[in-house]
Amino acid sequence: MNTLFVLLDGMEDDPNPIFGGKKPYEVAKMPFMYSVAKHKMYTTGRGYTHLFLNEFFTGCPPTSSRAAIEAMGLGLDMSKGRNAYRLSPARIEDGMIRWSYHAHVFCDRLMETINMNLHILDKYDPEIAFFLNGRAVLTMKYDDVPELPAPPVDAPLVEVPGDLGRFVMKVAEDMEGITDYPWGCGNLGRLSPPFPCIEKMAAVSDSPTALGIAASLGHDIHFIDDLEERFPLARDLLKEGNVFLHIDEVDEYSHQKDPMKKIAVLERTDKLMSEYFNDVERIVYFVDHGTSSISGEHLIMDVPFWTNIECGMTDGKLITLSEVIPKLFGLK
Repeated sequence: MNTLFVLLDGMEDDPNPIFGGKKPYEVAKMPFMYSVAKHKMYTTGRGYTHLFLNEFFTGCPPTSSRAAIEAMGLGLDMSKGRNAYRLSPARIEDGMIRWSYHAHVFCDRLMETINMNLHILDKYDPEIAFFLNGRAVLTMKYDDVPELPAPPVDAPLVEVPGDLGRFVMKVAEDMEGITDYPWGCGNLGRLSPPFPCIEKMAAVSDSPTALGIAASLGHDIHFIDDLEERFPLARDLLKEGNVFLHIDEVDEYSHQKDPMKKIAVLERTDKLMSEYFNDVERIVYFVDHGTSSISGEHLIMDVPFWTNIECGMTDGKLITLSEVIPKLFGLK
């Protein structure tokens, strides 16, 4: 019998005064989710999705960089000698990096400007792929792997060294301070195998982070931008094996500090779950970290995982992240 894993990315949150001190997901109307997932436990969250997912599905933290994992999800060349660089829209001003989660306003111009300036890196054989609102992953034969500030928290500007830095600042010059700033840089490390009970699985997401983890585990991946289109595909794939369905929008609206959109996408997800998966006997809802819809920042905290699987775990109990799947499948 196949299992559907549903990641509600960043669903945990801060209590919000506009909801009388409740969190957005505590306000959201999700009758299907609450009624079907009768067993409600917690596990240990991680600061970023890739850190959580690798440990959730393998029992081990990842040894690859964030950018290298995303490069796998985007099908970029990560052969020997190549490093990867995650690029996120940001404004450089007053000696600060200010990350942008409303880059849809300028993303077309940003992508055009990046492509116009990519020649600066030509001797390193660059390959680039864009995704949500001007975000990108760049891979190339480039030895410098700087440690740089990561989103979502704004930070003092750290100068990017070498030709990569020249590229970043030329884009900023052409865009009046806006650029795609690199972080999570590096190469592929040792890849951990998945738990044997989920060796056959397909991933459906709009995020190269989630898809990259799935690809590193040898799973089939399906990059689907539109939320509504993910559900019928996931339904079809569930007939053939386990499925990992990723709802990345929950996290994105939190970064935008828009709790009403967060509530709306949770409620829409619940309706789509009821429409497509009302007869599924094995569903696991889980959360990787909190994302504050007040500050826009990630929250490292204990996070919910809920299921309809009879697995002998006590409601309300905290289960170590690496033990969740073994306990769900009766391996421990």
